[in-house]
This record gives sequence, C-alpha cells and structure tokens, in this order.
Amino acid sequence: MLEKQLSINFFLKPSREKSDLRGVYLRITVDGIRKETSLSHKWDINRWNQKAGRANGAKEDAKTLNYILDTIVSKITKYKLELLSNEEPITASMLMDYIQGKGTSKAKVLEEFQKHNDEVFKLVPKEYAIGTHERYVTARSHVAEYIRYVYGKEDIEFRELNYEFVLGYEHYLKTVRACSNNTAIKYISNFKKIVLRAVAKGIIPSNPFVQYKPKKTKLNKKPLSKEELSILENKEFTNERLATVRDVFIFQCYTGLAYIDVFQLKKSDITKDEEGNLWIRINRQKTDANITIPLLPKAIEIMEKHKDHPACIGKDIVLPVRSNQKMNEYLKEIASLCEISELNTHKARRTFGSTVTLGNGVPIHVVKEMLGHHSVKQTEEYALTEEESIKTEMQKLKGKLEVKANKQSENYTDLIESLKKLNPDKLAQLTTFINQLNG
Repeated sequence: MLEKQLSINFFLKPSREKSDLRGVYLRITVDGIRKETSLSHKWDINRWNQKAGRANGAKEDAKTLNYILDTIVSKITKYKLELLSNEEPITASMLMDYIQGKGTSKAKVLEEFQKHNDEVFKLVPKEYAIGTHERYVTARSHVAEYIRYVYGKEDIEFRELNYEFVLGYEHYLKTVRACSNNTAIKYISNFKKIVLRAVAKGIIPSNPFVQYKPKKTKLNKKPLSKEELSILENKEFTNERLATVRDVFIFQCYTGLAYIDVFQLKKSDITKDEEGNLWIRINRQKTDANITIPLLPKAIEIMEKHKDHPACIGKDIVLPVRSNQKMNEYLKEIASLCEISELNTHKARRTFGSTVTLGNGVPIHVVKEMLGHHSVKQTEEYALTEEESIKTEMQKLKGKLEVKANKQSENYTDLIESLKKLNPDKLAQLTTFINQLNG
C-alpha cells in the first residue's frame, strides 16, 4: 500500500461568546481530505502558539494540555502504521473514528475467552474431550491472574493487547507460575487461539502474536525398554490396587490406547473376525480417528483376568480403570517398587509405538494406523530412542564383521592346507617367487 500524506494539526476555534477562551480542535488531513473535531477543552488565545499548535508557557496546565495533544499525535501515528502493515485503507475518517473511539470494539479478553470455553463445553464429548475443556479453563485462569498481577484489573480490552503483553505473559508463566518452557508455550498457544478468534471476528485489527516465535525444549520421552517391560510384567504385587493399575498399564503397552480410550473401552468395542482373532475397533476420543487394533496374547490375558471384576460387569467395560490422576499417582509407586524409570499413562502408549511394535519390525505406516495418528511424522516421534537405534545397528554391524572374519579365517586355513599338499620342489619355487616380488 502506498504511503498516505498525513497531517495532524491543533487549533483554537472561537465560540459565539466574545471571550479569549476558545475551543481546542483537532484536524486530521489525509491526501487533502480533512476531518475536524472538538477536543472538549478550552484555552486562552493569548497563551496559544498558532504556528506550533501548542499551548505557550511552562505552567502546569499548559504542560498537561500539550501532553494530551502529543498523546493524540502518537496514537494516530501508531494506528496509521497498523493499518499500513495490514494493508488496510487509510482515511481521515478512519483515523478520526479511532481517536473518538467510534467503530472500535470494546470487547474484553476474558469475556471472549469465556465465550470460547462455553462453546467448547457444549461440544463435549461430541467434538472435544472433557480434558480439552479443562485445559482451556486453566489457560483462562492463568491469563486472568496475569491481568490482575500486572494491570490490577479484572479484565482488559482486546485493543490493549500488544507484543509486550505476550512477552510479559510468557515471563510471568515461567517465573511467578514456575511453568517449564514447554508448559508455558502450551498455555500461550491456548491464549493465542482466543486472540486469533478475535482478529477473525474483527474485534482487533492486528495479531500481537505475529512476532512471537517460541521454541519448544526437546524432551527425551523414553519408552520402557524390553527389559523394563519384562520386569513390570513379572512383578508380583500383594497390593491388589497396584496389581490392577499395573495390569491396565501393561494392557495399554500392548494396545497403544491412550488413557481416555482405555478408560472408556467397552466390551462391545471388542470384536471377533472370521478366523477367531479379537480386535479393538473404536474412534479415538482425542482426534475422533477410527482405529483398529489386533489384540495380542498379553492384552487378551489381562482382559480375561479382569472380566468378572464388579466394575467391569456393572459398567460393561473391559478393565477397571481409575482416574488419570490416581493412575499416575500409583504408577509412580509401582516404578519405585520395580526400580525402573518413571511411569505415567502416556508412557504405555509410547512403549507400544516403540518397543512393542517398531522394535519388532512392524512397519511404521501400520503403527501409524493403530495409534490413530494423522501423519507418519507423528509416529516417528514414537520410534526407538537414539540409544536403542545405535545398539540395534551396531549389533547388525558386529554380526557382519564376525561373518567376514570367519570367511577370512576359513580362506587362510584352506590356503595352508593347499600349500601342505605341494611337493618340496614346488614349494621352494613358490617361496623364491614370493621373495622376488617383495624385492
């Protein structure tokens, strides 16, 4: 968009009454087109510099008026730059409406956030999991706390948002709230959705997140190794509570089901094909993706073990699964007793994708379908850890080197045996020939 010719002037306009006090006016001119408005302020003509368009003198009232006028110029200039950056038209009327507050939305941040959250809640569980709604509720509460912490208000208007607000909110989450980098980025991402929604609805003209480029910290989310999985499977628990939680976790390890999916898994979700093989056929709660998973022997064993549990009979569910919070709480206890790395419900899904399937040669595109991923790229994150990959490849190399060494040894032995069969004269001639070649 071409730069517009803009001029901003302040002047005094006489009233009908004969007096030295006159009204202070603002005139905005864009490409020769003018717009004027009264600033609802009167000033003595004898204390006015018409050329500068400012009050004369060093008295406090003159300083105050000049500060107000300078602020208006600053606001107009800033708004003009916003319009230019968004390739929107610039007119004297638009700039004047902005200064007068006309056509500018008074929508508030937390009010719009609440509208969004209410809409999400109405779509639970059809389109959203209850956990998604809860995450947005938490995200809104963090924004509310930040606004109170910095502004001392219960809410602010969208037009008060800017890049500094975003940076300040990130700093607040990492310091006052003590969030990790990745957790802070998640909360900011939730808030960004609300801001982009406001931009789309025309509540604010520009997106304050344009310059914000966060970087996630790469985490080493290791699955259970074959050895750890074996230890967990064979551990004897005298505590029935821990034994049941362990079984649910192992069932996840052999099916790849996320917590919410195993929690909701019903007996009717288990089907049998013509050959008698059992399958899980469900839509994932998180993505609504249709998934089909063949039941491995270990998963069937656990399912059979708990089929007569009162909770399974009463609710027609496959396993007696506790709340996610309790599951993770007890899994920490189990990890300590088994002396293995930290356990949580999502680690089971990662173990299925890595150790149980990819680690045993199942093609990645097949694993993708069973996990219900949208792309192979997602599944690649579940691949074997670098350490496991290196170990596997080095084992292959070790085998190749051993085969090569054995062949060389066999060839050398055959050569010796052949030489032994030569008569003394032929052997002497060969020795002389070799010595000549070596110089």
